[in-house]
This record gives sequence, structure tokens and C-alpha cells, in this order.
Amino acid sequence: MSNQLDEQQLTDFTDRYIAMWNEPDAEIRHKQIRELWAVDGAQVLVDPPQAMREALAALSFPIPTVEIRGYEALDRRVDRAYEMFVAPGAHVFAPSGQAVRLSANVMGLAWRMVNKADGAVAGGGYDVVALDGEGRIRWDHQYIGLA
Repeated sequence: MSNQLDEQQLTDFTDRYIAMWNEPDAEIRHKQIRELWAVDGAQVLVDPPQAMREALAALSFPIPTVEIRGYEALDRRVDRAYEMFVAPGAHVFAPSGQAVRLSANVMGLAWRMVNKADGAVAGGGYDVVALDGEGRIRWDHQYIGLA
């Protein structure tokens, strides 16, 4: 992938990224992870889930970011998100607008979780993704909240 992401590359990447979260076949999801992420790539949850924040606050610990690094950890992360949000059948993930190039190999993409029946937005977030020279994710900082 070139050092400058063009509009088509942004769209293609976003489509592949979102499709991975919605993929019902775990083997295909794991293959998609290996196609999208570098071997040592990571996803960083900048704003961890509410239950985790509450548990840490109760212990007077600062709220950390959560880093998921490497294929096996990413497999578990994406599998669990699929099981929780897509597999029950009510929701799917979808892009929320066009991804934007922030710098040479860095992009921002908004996404949402929508109700399959009526398209109502149930949640969403924004990811800031840095790619390596081969177009694979080095890091993905995910901000969860309504998008």
C-alpha cells in the first residue's frame, strides 16, 4: 500500500474491517484478522467497558487503556464481540460515513452498531488506525461511544 491512502483504499479497508466484525464463520474471521493486522499489531480500547471502569474505580485504580496484541488475542477479541453483538441476530456493525486519511498511513473511521430490523443506532465508535508499509494494522485505537 502506498504511503498516501486514497479514497478508494480508505473505502476498501473500511469495508473489509467492518465485514470482519460481522463474519459468522470463525475460521473466516481469523483469516480476515491475519489479512488486516500485522503479526504484532494491536487494538487499544481507549475507553474500556463500563463494568471494567467501575471495578477499577471501586479499587481506586486509574482507568487504563486495554491493549489486545497479536493474532490469538485479536481472534478472542473479535470472536467475543461477534458472539455478544452480532450472533444473537438483532444487530450488525456498519460504517458511519467515509473514512478519512489523517496522515500518510493513518486513518480515522467511524462505525455504528445498528438494529437489523429498523436500522436504529444502538452504539458506535471511532477508530484511529495506523497501517504498516504493507497496509496492515500496526495499531487501532478504538474509542467506543455513540457515533
